[in-house]
Amino acid sequence: MTDAEQTLLDLIDIERLEVDLFRGTGSGGETPTRIYGGQVVAQALAAAYRTVEDRLCHSLHAYFIRPGDPSIPVVYQVDRARDGGSFTTRRVVAIQHGKQILNLSASFHVQDEGWDHQHPMPKVADPEAHPTREALRQKYLDRVPEKHRKEFLRERPIEVREVDPLDLFDPAPSDDRNHLWFRMGAAAGADAKTQHILLAYASDMALLSSGLRPHGLSWFKNEVNGASLDHAMWFHEPIRFENWHLYTMDAPWTGHGRSFNRGAIYTEDGVLVASVAQEGLMRRPKKH
Repeated sequence: MTDAEQTLLDLIDIERLEVDLFRGTGSGGETPTRIYGGQVVAQALAAAYRTVEDRLCHSLHAYFIRPGDPSIPVVYQVDRARDGGSFTTRRVVAIQHGKQILNLSASFHVQDEGWDHQHPMPKVADPEAHPTREALRQKYLDRVPEKHRKEFLRERPIEVREVDPLDLFDPAPSDDRNHLWFRMGAAAGADAKTQHILLAYASDMALLSSGLRPHGLSWFKNEVNGASLDHAMWFHEPIRFENWHLYTMDAPWTGHGRSFNRGAIYTEDGVLVASVAQEGLMRRPKKH
């Protein structure tokens, strides 16, 4: 297990303060400047799971209210909204500096029988046909200010292989459809709840970037202000995140300073295990 993987496992191992009150670490995620959105979603889901015993999450809906401060912990307060015969509902409020930074609602369902179908997985080359995230970033090292290079190359817990990577600093306008393979080796042996939490963490990666592609925009050029506004996720089938999964994303619409993005997550053999939707801020920086 790598140090980065251990850090992520520590992040989702939240501390119980009271019956329905928990505390999670703020630092250690994907970015040091503010708490990575997937981290807060994952910790909030972990808090909800601590109050649910015999059923798994089938959907969650979250709103990002304020940027998270990585220098201090996050407190998660769980409201046991409903414990029904088939469904359990939880509401989680994430708090820093006495203010809400995220609201999350999650629903948990017993396993029922029903009718089955799914959309097929897009046909893309296998993960091994694409460069690692580390190899891609090495290509741009001379364009990164020296003070940021260590963070730029820092080891991350999620292994990523982008299918059609664009130039990080000067991307050409491209189709909004965006695919990547991802996995986390340290997920091996984890229970179903932990698999959900880890996939929730990873599901916020690259999704917002789909809306940039048709416009040839880059986060690295300070030409667009962006942030996740909300995040929704539906879990369909059992997850083994130590194995490769294809995250296929698109952005059907951008406008009025916002971007709408969708994602579907498949196993390597084509089983649809989760779906994702997110709206994000995407506006021009204010001129001073």
